[in-house]
Amino acid sequence: MTSPRSTSDPPPQGEIIPPLGRPEPVPDYHPTEVSGSTYAEPARRSRRSELFAAPATYILVGINVAVFLWMVFSGVSFQSPTSANLVHFGANSTSRVLINGEWYRLLTAIFVHVGWIHLATNMWCLWNLGMLGEPLLGPLGLAAVYVLTGVAGNLLSMAINVLQNHDEVGAGASGAVFGIAGILIVLLSNRKLPIPWEELRRLRRSVIQFAALNLVIGGATIFVDVIRIDNFAHIGGFVSGLALGPALVPRMTSGRERYLGRQKATFALAALVLALFGYLISSLR
Repeated sequence: MTSPRSTSDPPPQGEIIPPLGRPEPVPDYHPTEVSGSTYAEPARRSRRSELFAAPATYILVGINVAVFLWMVFSGVSFQSPTSANLVHFGANSTSRVLINGEWYRLLTAIFVHVGWIHLATNMWCLWNLGMLGEPLLGPLGLAAVYVLTGVAGNLLSMAINVLQNHDEVGAGASGAVFGIAGILIVLLSNRKLPIPWEELRRLRRSVIQFAALNLVIGGATIFVDVIRIDNFAHIGGFVSGLALGPALVPRMTSGRERYLGRQKATFALAALVLALFGYLISSLR
C-alpha cells in the first residue's frame, strides 16, 4: 500500500505489486481439444473471442473493481482508506479472525484494496498473468488457484502476526497473483504441451523474472517507513502456487476429463491442508 504511517491509525498492509517486471504477453492460443489435450493451439483472436477465452480473468478483475467502487460510493477515501474502513468491507484482521471467528475474512480480503493505486497495480498484474494462465488451467481452475493461494497467503501472514503478537490489517489480491505466478512456473515446464518448447521457456522465464523482481521489491520496502507491504502474504501465495502445480502436470495432456478430475482432487486436498493450517494457527494464540 502507499498510505503514510500514522500513530493514531496504523496503516494496513497492502499487498501491492509495483507495475514493474511485466510477464511476456501470452501468444494467441485458446483452450481447445488437441490430441486429447484441453489446451492450446495457435489461433487468431478478436477482442470478443479473447473475452470468452479468459472469462475467469475478467470476472475476477471485475469483482475487485466492483468491491472498490462499492467502498468509494459508500464514502471511503479512494486514495487512503483507513484500517477501520477496510475491516468494515472485509479486510483481514488477526484478532477478528481468531477471537471473533470471522474466518471469511481470509477470502474476502483478497478482493479489498488499499486505494486506487493498490487496485490498479494488482489488477494490471492479475490481468496479465490470468490471460497467460487461464488457457492452461481453465476458468474454474484459475478461479480456484486465485482463491486457494490468496487464502494461503493470508493464513501465513496471520500466523506471523500471531507469533509476533501483532494485529495487522491486511488486504489485496497480490498474494493470489503471486500464487498464479507460482503455478504457471510449474505448468509451463511441461514439454508435452502443444506449444513450441522455446516459447514455453520464454514464457516461463518471463514469469520467473516477474515474480523474483516483485519479491525483491517487496522485501526492500521493509526499509521504507511510508510503505507497508505484506511480504508474508506474497510468499505464502507464491509457495502454495508452486505446490499446486506438480500434481497437475502429468494430466495436462491426458484429456479434459482426466485433467479436470486431477484438478478437483488437488484443489480439494489443498483446501483441507489450509483448513488444518488455520486450525493450527488458532491453537497458537
